[in-house]
Amino acid sequence: MNDVAMGAFARWLGVEMDEWREDHVRMSMKVRPEMLNRSGILHGGVLTSLIDTAGGYAGTWCRKPGHIRQGLTLSLTTQFTGQAKSGTITAVAERRGGGRKTFFVDVSVTDEAGREIAYGSGVWRYRSGHEDPDGVPLAEVRAPERGAG
Repeated sequence: MNDVAMGAFARWLGVEMDEWREDHVRMSMKVRPEMLNRSGILHGGVLTSLIDTAGGYAGTWCRKPGHIRQGLTLSLTTQFTGQAKSGTITAVAERRGGGRKTFFVDVSVTDEAGREIAYGSGVWRYRSGHEDPDGVPLAEVRAPERGAG
């Protein structure tokens, strides 16, 4: 997938975009030792970040090459249903609905064996000017400064 589409935080986490199409995204991430909590299992914040990232991408696929759509998280719920200590985890997100300014997404995260370890749902809002499925030209979107919050 095009690395330009992936945000800096997701790249830092090591998120890979495996599949992206309208209303759907599949992302994976290798669990690293520094992602474990003091009990030796994957930290819930890492799982929540993956759910948040996948949910945003599921609603912002852009059908026009060279253009981009962006969104902001308004609400996010996460439930932890299992554990992972190593390996690769996969998030699958499906846009379930929405309107011109907001969209709703469900996300499931599984371990390498296909067992669900977390799921979530949320509401995202398109950034102003990004509501159109054709998006905006990538050149018009100012890239965030490196190291900025």
